[in-house]
Amino acid sequence: MKEQLRSIEERAKAELKEISDAKVLEEFRVKYLGKKGEITGILKQMGKLSAEERPAMGQLANKVRADIETALSARVSELKSAAEQVRLKNETLDVTLPGKAPAIGRPHPLDAVLADVEEVFLGMGFEIVEGPEVETDHYCFEALNMPPHHPARDTQDTFYISDSVLLRTQTSSVQIRTMEKMKPPIRIISPGRVYRSDAVDATHSPLFHQIEGLVIDKGVTMGDLKGTLELLMKRLYGDEAKIRLRPHHFPYTEPSAEVDMMCFNCHGEGCSMCKQEGWVELLGAGMVHPKVLEGCGIDPNVYSGFAFGIGLERITMGRYNINDMRLLYENDMRFLEQF
Repeated sequence: MKEQLRSIEERAKAELKEISDAKVLEEFRVKYLGKKGEITGILKQMGKLSAEERPAMGQLANKVRADIETALSARVSELKSAAEQVRLKNETLDVTLPGKAPAIGRPHPLDAVLADVEEVFLGMGFEIVEGPEVETDHYCFEALNMPPHHPARDTQDTFYISDSVLLRTQTSSVQIRTMEKMKPPIRIISPGRVYRSDAVDATHSPLFHQIEGLVIDKGVTMGDLKGTLELLMKRLYGDEAKIRLRPHHFPYTEPSAEVDMMCFNCHGEGCSMCKQEGWVELLGAGMVHPKVLEGCGIDPNVYSGFAFGIGLERITMGRYNINDMRLLYENDMRFLEQF
């Protein structure tokens, strides 16, 4: 039995030197030290020995077990250390190599132009106000002097959720909410998404962005409106930008006007871009209708004001010479990387 224990110890240590895999080490432990291992098998034979031999043989068996356990622990440490060295070698960084600069994004054209527009108006003392995109009939139409029979309420043109709730068709609803809450003087712009039931093409989309402006104070005139819009266009398109006002009709302004900008491509001579007219239509504007002021609790005999609404997509396309609105929504990096 003594020879068996010595033989087991020699074989175990010899095997241990050849092992280089953690899974095989576990198999080795079970083979020699487990409940059904070779050392346990020897201990089960102790009953065949005399009372005088058992203590010495038990002491030897325990020593062999301890020696194998110590050798096993040492081998585990060696393998862990070797694996750590391999990992460190593989993960070594050459700090002398040049770094790789991360890709840095840029604002989307719509966001860039909106930021510029907001900067212009903030510089003139305006506030930026937002409102809900899901609106009521009152704020979208009634309070803007558009009675129930008005064609703008046509379900073919407007996304209705119920008879009195809809997706806003313009951010003028924010102007009404502001006039109900604030007392003059009021100077705000209200940018945001709006919705109309339009087919998608180069110049139309069922979702687009508007920037509405509103000024209410004593003595506000059409000249103030024209001066404000001229400053905006010069800041966006350069000092050579020129605008003109054409008479028009909007239910919520009186007088009303369509605002055109001189074509930046032909400078008023006429070309394909402006359809030979020399001017490009940009926005609608006018003096706030007295009925709209009265409905919001503002005395039209004391206060006057102007309002305008401009499409963000339209001025963005004009600024960057983009001829198809769909390019702004398709997230095509080949297009967006140009800006």
